[in-house]
Amino acid sequence: MHWLLAGAKACKRWKRVQEVACFLGEGFFAESFYAPKSSPLECAFQKIPYPREAGMFGASDELRLLRETVSRAAKERIAPRAAQIDEAGVFDREVEDLCWDLGLLTLTLPPEFGGLEKDQGTALCIAVEEIAKHCAASALLLIIQAVGSFPMVHGMRPELRDRILKRIGDDRALVGYLVTEPVAGSDVSGIRTTAIRDGADYVISGTKCFATNGGVASLYSALARTSREGGHDGLSFFLVERDRVGFSVGRTENKLGQRGSNTTEVILENVRVPADHLLGEEGKGFLLAMRDFDMSRPAIGAQALGIAQGAFDVMTRYAMERRTFGKPIAEHQLIQAILADSATLIEASRGLIYRAAALYDAGESNTKLASMAKCFASDAAMKITTDAVQVLGGYGYMKDFPVERMFRDAKLTQIFEGTNQIQRLVIAREILREMA
Repeated sequence: MHWLLAGAKACKRWKRVQEVACFLGEGFFAESFYAPKSSPLECAFQKIPYPREAGMFGASDELRLLRETVSRAAKERIAPRAAQIDEAGVFDREVEDLCWDLGLLTLTLPPEFGGLEKDQGTALCIAVEEIAKHCAASALLLIIQAVGSFPMVHGMRPELRDRILKRIGDDRALVGYLVTEPVAGSDVSGIRTTAIRDGADYVISGTKCFATNGGVASLYSALARTSREGGHDGLSFFLVERDRVGFSVGRTENKLGQRGSNTTEVILENVRVPADHLLGEEGKGFLLAMRDFDMSRPAIGAQALGIAQGAFDVMTRYAMERRTFGKPIAEHQLIQAILADSATLIEASRGLIYRAAALYDAGESNTKLASMAKCFASDAAMKITTDAVQVLGGYGYMKDFPVERMFRDAKLTQIFEGTNQIQRLVIAREILREMA
């Protein structure tokens, strides 16, 4: 029996693998999929991926199975659509359906609602990395689903929690995250959206911007001010359903990169929600958001890593095939230096990301490493994609090759979930706290 089938049964995920196999087609288990061991250069010539463990030191069979499954699905179902998704700048429902079919949009939920029993942070990073190699916008869907559902998983009352999480898994409900405002981005303390208690309800009013999934989600975690105290105190998360009176979606943003991810303005005009829709303790929303970052920042790093790896693969293949002065440009030392530096940045990023994810999964503090992973990997992705455009020359500037899209996609990873300037402040703060 093929090792993948045996591994699937051992991981008690056989039913899911059968479903995935049917979805991907009968060739999924073909032996031809597993290429013979080859050198990186031979693999580049043959247009097949170089076998790599990708930072999965001591990974379980389930995580290895996850990477194989997502990698194959991303190559066959997402990669051919990536350029079209970017050009149209529209949320792709077929990619969404694929992610649901693979179980990727419930990875971080409790097991009874479709999540993994363990290693949720690592699994999220693996899935995001593999998809981002081909389409960063599609990978972002996994991140925002995990980020938006985090306050629900960790803050809802048990009776509401069961109903809402069941709705996510069974009804395939997408989740949005309403935090950023026109005057409150990195400075969360500047949030002006208010939630005022009125009897058995809270009345929420304000405007959110740059809301990922803003126009396609049906459930939202919204951060609002519940007291007049300034700063981080007095902020609280609420569950807001899309069909609430006073909820509306404003403009859809026309973005530089990751254009297939839906990003909108969301307007909350006297939206009334029951008091039990408060997520966590009143006034403790900032702390809940910080815990969410410990999960999401390694995942953003994984998205940047996937973008960088995808650009590196294209750049390397091109450098081996393009000839100048009588030989492939890969044999010119200046190009070799670019390839060497890029590969080193990729492997360093991978180590930071999966170490931060492993700490999160173990329930240990990972705030410093999470910020390091996000900051380092996104800076690396920006450099590598810039170099990839340069190596491809004029072709790199054209939409016929994916590196110009990867170049545009990489920029966002330096900005969202806390700009890299903020990440450096977090890292320094954690270092000084450890030394005190």
